[in-house]
Amino acid sequence: MKIKCVVVDDEPLALDMVCKFVEKTGFLQLEARFDSALEALAYINSHEIGLMFLDIQMPDLTGMELARVLEGRKGKPSPKLIFTTAYNQFAIEGYKVDALDYLLKPFSYEEFLTASQKALRYFENNSRQTSSAPDDYIFLKVEYQLVKVLLKDIVLVEGYKDYVKVHLSGKNSPLLSLTTLKAMEEMLPEKHFMRVHRSYIISLDHIQSISKSTVNMGIVTITVGEGYKDNFLQFINKWIQ
Repeated sequence: MKIKCVVVDDEPLALDMVCKFVEKTGFLQLEARFDSALEALAYINSHEIGLMFLDIQMPDLTGMELARVLEGRKGKPSPKLIFTTAYNQFAIEGYKVDALDYLLKPFSYEEFLTASQKALRYFENNSRQTSSAPDDYIFLKVEYQLVKVLLKDIVLVEGYKDYVKVHLSGKNSPLLSLTTLKAMEEMLPEKHFMRVHRSYIISLDHIQSISKSTVNMGIVTITVGEGYKDNFLQFINKWIQ
């Protein structure tokens, strides 16, 4: 497996070093390098990139701001992130935007390789899950174990701070999983699930009733968010004459 990468850092020496580390790592493929987060964003919007090594302290647009912009995009897969930073306090904040890891400058190739192998495991697991049963089930991290969840049982997914609540048919208590709503949106097949609100993904198979601005899922009635109305109206126009 080759992971397509970009490196973003406004410090020339740091940029050169990380690019050299990428090039000597067999499972990474360097696609582009940038000293500006804005230039990186323009490139990512038109190219499919798997992994980004991203500095945090940069002018114009910081790495953290770029991460949030990418996380907020609808309908486009975002690259996974490994932050590179000289500021240790950014580590916790990095995980809030679903970063795979962070590297504290100055870091060695061994530390870089350890973080990159974490990315490799993520993509390998994701590839196996997608190829084995894309329309049948997913695995969710719940506390200290991976729980198999049948897609047909998912009623809706609710964003809850750094977690998601997965509401299942026939169960009173939702599963609480350490992941983001954005990651769940990318994991769930579009033909069965739809994001209708910044805090909700619904199962199209479990809809009880709909109007032009709300959807009743049985356990809750959700008001469709402004940014999601166009897609939702396209869906209900198939049924409402």
